[in-house]
Amino acid sequence: MEDKDVMENELLIIKGVCDLYLHGSLESTTAEVHTAFKDALNTSIDIQNKIYNLMAEKGWYKTDTAEQTKIDTLKQKFQNK
Repeated sequence: MEDKDVMENELLIIKGVCDLYLHGSLESTTAEVHTAFKDALNTSIDIQNKIYNLMAEKGWYKTDTAEQTKIDTLKQKFQNK
């Protein structure tokens, strides 16, 4: 397995972990449990960001730049609702 594949798997796993911690935080019944999930979520988000940045730096995670006209069109669409 190549480094890129390992990093992609790590990114998918950490996104799943973030999802679990988010739901745990939202559904927690005590302040202590809520804080524990929220802290774990914030830590996981930081890890996800580091993985993403490393992948982007290596050219393994590319994003397309949106055209300003498309952005403006979408803004108008949702502002009219």
